[in-house]
Order: sequence, then C-alpha cells, then structure tokens
Amino acid sequence: MSASATTVVAANSVHCRSASTLFHLCNVRRTCRCSQQPLVVLFRNQSSSLRYRINPVRAMAETGTLFKAKESRSIGGNSQALISLSDKRDLALLGSGLQGLGYTIVSTGGTASALEEAGVSVTKVEELTHFPEMLDGRVKTLHPTIHGGILARRDQKHHIEALTQHGIGTFDVVVVNLYPFYDKVSSAGGITFEDGIENIDIGGPAMIRAAAKNHKDVLVVVDSNDYLALLQFLKGNQDDQQFRRKLAWKAFQHVASYDSAVSEWLWKQTEGDKFPPSFTVPLLLKSSLRYGENPHQKAAFYVDKSLSEVNAGGIATAIQHHGKEMSYNNYLDADAAWNCVSEFKNPTCVIVKHTNPCGVASRDDIHEAYRLAVKADPVSAFGGIVAFNIEVDEALAKEIREFRSPTDGETRMFYEIVVAPKYSQRGLEILRGKSKTLRILEARKNEKGKLSLRQVGGGWLAQDSDDLSPQDIQFNAVSERKPQENEISDAEFAWCCVKHVKSNAIVIAKNNCMLGMGSGQPNRLESLRIALRKAGEDVKGAALASDAFFPFAWKDAVEEACESGIGVIAEPGGSIRDGDAIDCCNKYGVSLLFTNVRHFRH
Repeated sequence: MSASATTVVAANSVHCRSASTLFHLCNVRRTCRCSQQPLVVLFRNQSSSLRYRINPVRAMAETGTLFKAKESRSIGGNSQALISLSDKRDLALLGSGLQGLGYTIVSTGGTASALEEAGVSVTKVEELTHFPEMLDGRVKTLHPTIHGGILARRDQKHHIEALTQHGIGTFDVVVVNLYPFYDKVSSAGGITFEDGIENIDIGGPAMIRAAAKNHKDVLVVVDSNDYLALLQFLKGNQDDQQFRRKLAWKAFQHVASYDSAVSEWLWKQTEGDKFPPSFTVPLLLKSSLRYGENPHQKAAFYVDKSLSEVNAGGIATAIQHHGKEMSYNNYLDADAAWNCVSEFKNPTCVIVKHTNPCGVASRDDIHEAYRLAVKADPVSAFGGIVAFNIEVDEALAKEIREFRSPTDGETRMFYEIVVAPKYSQRGLEILRGKSKTLRILEARKNEKGKLSLRQVGGGWLAQDSDDLSPQDIQFNAVSERKPQENEISDAEFAWCCVKHVKSNAIVIAKNNCMLGMGSGQPNRLESLRIALRKAGEDVKGAALASDAFFPFAWKDAVEEACESGIGVIAEPGGSIRDGDAIDCCNKYGVSLLFTNVRHFRH
C-alpha cells in the first residue's frame, strides 16, 4: 500500500444500536437503527428568522434566461419537505406524518407516485423547476431551484435576497436514499458493467451532501428507521445543534459508504489489483463490547461490509444460537479456532486457547477426534474454544456435554465457545443445557483469497491471507532416508497445524493427531522443548513441523528432535546451515522434508 493511504474512522452515536464506521484504506453503505430515544432526526432551527414559500420557477426561455417567480415564501408559509427515495419502505408513514404537520411535500418520479397512491398530496419536482426529467432519469434534481433551496443559509441576508430575486424557496426537510448499488453489484446473479454504471446515484448524493452541509437549517434523513424519530422531533418543535450534527454525520457517512462501494467495484472492473493506491474498508458496528482485551479498555465489534466480503464466510458473520454475549477475546479465539479447523477436509476437532491450537485431531469418528484433541493438552483445553468442521448432532453434543477431563476422569470439560458449520435441532438443545453461558456459534468457512489487514501505529499492513494447503506445495525429501507414506501424511497434518501457531512454532503430530506444540518463544529451541515435553513418549516416530527454518542443527533444535525419536521433520529450508540439518538427520536416520514455504505468525 502506498504511503498516501490514510485511515479515517467515523465515530458512532451513542444513540445508535448499530452504526457504520469507515476506514479510508474499501467501502459500503449501511444504515443504523435508532433506539427509543431518537438518534438521527431532522428538525427546523427555531432561530431562523425567514422562511419562504417555494413557488414554481417560470419555464426556462428559449434564450436560456431564468425568469423570476412571482411570489416567494413568507414566514407564515408552509414548511417544505423534499423526498426522493429508492427504498420506499414506510414512505406512507413519513408522507402522511409530514403532511399532518403542515408540510408541503415535493418529490420525484416513483416516490411522488407512491405518495399519491398513499393519499398524500405531492408537488412534483418538475413543477418547481419547469424542467422535465431527462437523460433516462440521470437529471432530475440537479437544478438551482432544488439546490438553492437546500443550501441557502437562513442567517445570511444576501442568500435570502438571492432566493427572492430568483423566486426560489427553502426546503426544511430533505429525505433521500440512494440507488441500491451495493445490493445490485453483490447479487448472486451478478451485474453487467453497464448496469452497474447506471446504478450509480448522482442526484441523490448531491442532495444529501447539500442538506448535511446546511444542517443548521435543513434536516436530512437517509434511513427509514429514523422516520418516527423525525416526526416526533418535529412535533416537539425543538432545536438542538448537536442533534443536527448527528444527522449530518449520518448523512455524510451514508454517502461516503456508498461512494466507497462504487470505488471498490470500479477498481475491480479496471485494474483489479488487490493493492490499489488507496481504498476504503467500510465497517458496520455489530455490537458494543463490555471491554477489550482487558477491563480497562473500551471496545466494539465491527463487521466488514466490503463487497469482497459478501457471502465470504468467517466468524464476523457467524450466528450465535445461545450463550453469553461475545467478548473481545472470544472473537479472537473463535476466529483462530474456526480458521484452523477449516483447514482440514476429514472430520476434525480443534481446541484453542489464547488463539493457539492446543489440540487438533482428525478421525472418521468425530467423537474420537474430539477426545484426542482434548487429550493433547487437557489443562489448556479447559476453558478454551472447541471447533468442529462437521455438523454437531445429538450424539456429539452429548459427548461435549458429558466428557470428563483426562487429568482426573471426573471434571466435566468446560468451554467458552463451541463453533461448527451447523447443528441438528437436538444437538442445539443438548448444548444449551450444558451451560447458560456457553456460546454456540454457527459459521461459514472463509473463502480463499481474502485480503488480510493489520494495524500498526499510524498505518496498516495488507497482505494475502495464508491460504496454502499441503496440496499446493511439495514436500521434498532432502535426507538419505525417505519418508514412508504414513510419515508424509503425518508431516502434512503437522504442517497444517503449525501455520496456526504463533511463532516461533513447533508442532509434533502422529496419526492425524497433534501430540504437542510449542508457541510464541523468542527462540525455536525453546518452542521445540515445550512441544517435546507435551508429546511425551508418543514422540517416537512422530512428525515434526516448524514454521520456519532451523538456523542451527548440531547441539540445537534439529539434533534434539532427532535424539528424542522424531521420525520425520518438515521445515521450509533456506538457512545457510541447511547442510548441517541434512547431515544431522542423516546421522540419526531421520527423514527431512523441505517445503520452501514459511508460516510465520506474529
């Protein structure tokens, strides 16, 4: 990413149950729902001293001269509301409510027709502009009569004089939403480039931005969830600049999200490169969290609404069927567990603690896989996250509920979260009975090819996700002893596990089961020793995978692994002392495989 990429975060209102936040780094548009206390509301500034009736402007003469209307709106005239909607839900409620408050409603095409069908009196935009819609609807509201009435400052005498001179009146309320660009371009059937272009709204964003800029005098609404709050506020005849600013923020956020969706889509239609010079990540507030990693840190959880994330799976879009609300650390651990278990094609169970897999096992019998995953490190597994890549049915749910810790054979295993691709109805009922707090998540597998983002002070790092599987690489035997087929299978399994362990990472596995792992140590030798200690006597003939090459072999990690009885080692290779590693393995009769793929995880 270029140094010019910036990050802008728009804060959410405390009155919103959900709000969208933009990072200036990919896009989208979202709405926020208001709580019972109104969040986003449009209202009239009572300090305004002048209000003018909107009257039609005379037709544009053939010479192009704009003739002045005969009358301007007086202080006692009706207030004016401009409504132009693509999404017309609750339009009748809005129109009748405004009309009941004495507002004259000005509207465009389909919106005007829908209002008339609902029995609401409407003045069509062309009756004011004396200019019809043209260019297949591309030009409707782009006219001085409309934008002058929105942008004029009521506290500026020369603005009011200009409106009077040209027979233009003011709008007090502007309600607009935009063409459904996001839904169209992300639809399952796709959309042609030409249709995509035609779904880019021009007049709508212009009106929204104009009204939001002039929010001191104009109430701008972009979300149907705010209609009731708007009407209630107007009935109260109140004034609150902070309230107006919240509406303006929401309006600008709405347009910014919309434009970022267009930008993301258009970039993919042209260059298509994953790393454009700048891009925007649109985030939608899903929940406010009790706290962050620690109780003294405030936190929230956002869903990525980029077009690239539509139907792309992941923990962010998981369905929670039961349990206590998710915490900051719950999301991190659940994500780690789900990403790891999704690596495997055979029925697999993964148990994670502090984002590291402490138990992994694959078996045709998922119950056996679960028991082996717990057995790998039952102390760490207690209070962890357990993930499965197949359905949790009644039998598996009973196993999860009743299984006793291998440490004493008595204590029932306790988990923070169970995550799986689906659950049977009976399986859900049984798990719900295990604990009131047990979080039960149903998730979809992450699609490959996603962009991975990570924040550093003052910037962001972007990279491809680490999607490689054993089928994508070669396990090249470089030692004299060549591995047996079962040893290659064990090496591939360990290699899949180690990519999900924090560096420096070592995983020891046998028969599709993790026996021990060492993670997060500043030197690889210590990670090896931790993994060997956890594997115990089962290490004989097992496979070892390292996330990176061994910088030393003799009297170091490679030799200690060989002396412990490891049968095969898989590592990337690439060290200037690779020859020492090969010679060491040859001395002890251990198979050494180079993958040429590193799996650092920081």
